[in-house]
Amino acid sequence: MGTYYLPRDTKGEGRILYIFSTKALIYTVVGIVIGALFKWLLGLFGKAIPSIMGIMNIIGIILIILFAVLGFVIGTCKVPAMEKFEITRKAAGIEIDTVIKEYIRFSLKKDKYYTYDTRDLIKEQLEKEELEKAKLEEEKRKENK
Repeated sequence: MGTYYLPRDTKGEGRILYIFSTKALIYTVVGIVIGALFKWLLGLFGKAIPSIMGIMNIIGIILIILFAVLGFVIGTCKVPAMEKFEITRKAAGIEIDTVIKEYIRFSLKKDKYYTYDTRDLIKEQLEKEELEKAKLEEEKRKENK
């Protein structure tokens, strides 16, 4: 008997180590830096009132861990598909950091207005068509002369 090659699905094997990606590491480090900043601010507050210095130190360490985990989740996870919420139905499968970036980019453009009234769009289209017809008629008159 001969040997035969049996195909197998190896697509998911490389995805096991996806959580250790460079992107996840960067977001985790950014989270740690933000947590360290809050710990430093709480430390300043603790130095002002020495009796709560230990409590502020513990809260600061908890914040560092919390922001590190939050940064890791933002860097690795995707928006889940939940049928209950409209936003998760529309953004399901998109990475969380992409959603956050697009939201910030959209909210920074405050000088733009979005209209969803189709009557305005139809009026603009009709005006453009009338201008084009008038230009064509003028060109025909010039050609006839």
